[in-house]
Amino acid sequence: MPIPPPEPALLGQLKAFYRDLLHMPLDDIEQLYSQDIVFRDPLHQLRGTAELHAYLHRLCSGLRSGRFECLDQTSSAGNAFIKWNMHFCHPRLGSKTISVRGISHLHFAERIHYHEDIYDLGAMLYEQIPLLRAPTRWLKRRLTT
Repeated sequence: MPIPPPEPALLGQLKAFYRDLLHMPLDDIEQLYSQDIVFRDPLHQLRGTAELHAYLHRLCSGLRSGRFECLDQTSSAGNAFIKWNMHFCHPRLGSKTISVRGISHLHFAERIHYHEDIYDLGAMLYEQIPLLRAPTRWLKRRLTT
């Protein structure tokens, strides 16, 4: 079995950056991301480190707990895919820890210039809100039959 190539140092730094969402080293953001970063997820499209910094600050400041668990990755010549589980607890969504699986797609050179997170927004948000839980689950069941 061939030995996988060594992980680019930048990917190791990125995983460490997101490991603990309550203690993210946001002041180090420009060491990871280029100033013109394009960041996308199911709810946002952000441009630049200032917008990304503000978004991450808002995202993490309301959490009771939060962490990323990296499951797998592949990378080659400035592109990477990282499969992860995000575990978090937010007071607006109840007291239980919510776990969501996702994938990050990255383009990078010396720093990351494109970061897209892909995940199930229904599992992350809609299924956690009592008023939306039943219709979201009904719709998912309906679409899979």
